[in-house]
Amino acid sequence: MTRGKFVSLEGIDGAGKSTHLNAIAEWIRERGQAVLVTREPGGTPLGESLRQLLLHQSMHPDTEALIMFAARREHVMQVIAPALQQGTWVVSDRFTDASFAYQGGGRGVDVVHLNYLAAWVEGGIRPDMTLLFDLEPEEAHRRVLRGTPHPDRFEKEQATFFRKVRAAYLDRARAEPARFCLLDSSHAPEAIFKQAQQALERLWA
Repeated sequence: MTRGKFVSLEGIDGAGKSTHLNAIAEWIRERGQAVLVTREPGGTPLGESLRQLLLHQSMHPDTEALIMFAARREHVMQVIAPALQQGTWVVSDRFTDASFAYQGGGRGVDVVHLNYLAAWVEGGIRPDMTLLFDLEPEEAHRRVLRGTPHPDRFEKEQATFFRKVRAAYLDRARAEPARFCLLDSSHAPEAIFKQAQQALERLWA
């Protein structure tokens, strides 16, 4: 059986990745692929419980990183790896790049620790393609305020934090240009979705 493809969607809060998640998955289904849609933190019962802690409970940055990777390990072992082995495509709202951006870039957690955790937790499972929804932090924050009546503790962060997060994402995109596709999220949703479609076409090449 052919292994499924793994697509991750990344970007700062408000950049629009979650808005396009289901549309991207449906477009892949229309091309004849079985698709599993999931998210991080979360994706499993344990992961969803840890998500609530991460989004609403204040904690040390190192603790935050460790909990993120604990949820990810469960996600990989219980959901992502089995689906890929069955030939199902996986489309995930965030994966390991988010930890390097948020906990590394935003919180300042040592990248050496993050690299060690990523190698251990992923177990060789990495996205075939990462769609990075890129947007100026100030505009992203305005979108969050308009669309989120009860923002979580990440969404409440200031623009300085998100500038660091965005910079870390862009650094990773420059380091792995074959995996990342940068989407300009300042455009209308239809234009952003078109960018995503054009990028995803490569997975059938």
